[in-house]
Amino acid sequence: MPDTTIQAGPPVANQPVGTPVLSVIVPCFNERPNVAPMIAKLDAALTGTAWEVIYVDDNSPDGTAQEVRQIARQDPRVRCIRRIGRRGLASAVIEGALSSSADYVAVIDGDLQHDETRLPVMLSALQGGGYDLAVASRYVEGGDSAGLPSKWRHMLSDGGIRLAQTFLPVRLSDPMSGFFMLPRPLFEQLARGLNGQGFKILLDLVLSSTAPLRVLELPARFRERAAGQSKMDALVIVQFAGLLLDKVFGSVLPLRFFSFALVGALGVIIHLAVLATMRHTSSLGFETEQAVATLAAMVFNFQLNNSITYRDQRLRGPGLWRGLLLFMVVCGFGAIANVGIAQVLYERHTTWSVAGGVGALIGVVWNYAVSATLVWRSR
Repeated sequence: MPDTTIQAGPPVANQPVGTPVLSVIVPCFNERPNVAPMIAKLDAALTGTAWEVIYVDDNSPDGTAQEVRQIARQDPRVRCIRRIGRRGLASAVIEGALSSSADYVAVIDGDLQHDETRLPVMLSALQGGGYDLAVASRYVEGGDSAGLPSKWRHMLSDGGIRLAQTFLPVRLSDPMSGFFMLPRPLFEQLARGLNGQGFKILLDLVLSSTAPLRVLELPARFRERAAGQSKMDALVIVQFAGLLLDKVFGSVLPLRFFSFALVGALGVIIHLAVLATMRHTSSLGFETEQAVATLAAMVFNFQLNNSITYRDQRLRGPGLWRGLLLFMVVCGFGAIANVGIAQVLYERHTTWSVAGGVGALIGVVWNYAVSATLVWRSR
């Protein structure tokens, strides 16, 4: 086990006045109550170190950016990047880190659950030159994950960790950690290979390196959330799986394709389940039953893609209903081909399950082709 008793060293000698040694990147959404306490905690933890904090706010409706800027008027170490029309933790971290001129960048959540007192230890370890990446881990001796609010969150986190460890080139007990530090030049070197989507950028960084990174894991306590609501849910694991597939296939296809394919696979299951139920309970005839199953799968695919695949462009309110209507109208053309091809196959004595499955796959291909350009187009 690595030595975790490293003591924080003094600031880098001859550092130009006004240039921070460390930039702390805080990606956030709706964290206004936690802003002032977080900055106060950073000030206490980083005494003697030239630091700055960069909040990257995804246009929070609760006024997070305004709160950060109010403090920034009194404290030049505080900065804010407010993003409009863009969402996502990973891309927020990338933008924040690339805006820094410091020697090192750290990433920490804005909800006060991470132990900011680990920052000087992480910085000192990296300044020693023996490591490329310092990660605050809940799963090494001395760390704990007591702050996870439920058994379900523990299961979700543990499942993601086991999945990620299958692909990692280095030993990392907590690849789901959102609290880590690395030299800024290394981040810039890896930035071009980053996927930039989803919530878990640490895994993206490790998998984007052409050579295994020298990783130091330090024990850290994961506190209970002080205010606000967690953004962690089951959809994060789906995005996490998509990120792994993206890295395994060398980023040949966009992450959205893998996500859409996963949703499409679930849609096929829904389609066949509805069709099987109707085959055994109704007398409407195969063509009508196939049409009903197609409609059910279409609504299911739209809702799941809106929540997962296009989470950063999620349709809400009136836009949600307009998007659903447009999705169904445009995909109706695919549904016509779906039902027609399935009916032809069925009439040629193909089993209903194969005929229905082939028709459903035709619909999935069409849905993917139109979704990005017509339904969830960038605005």
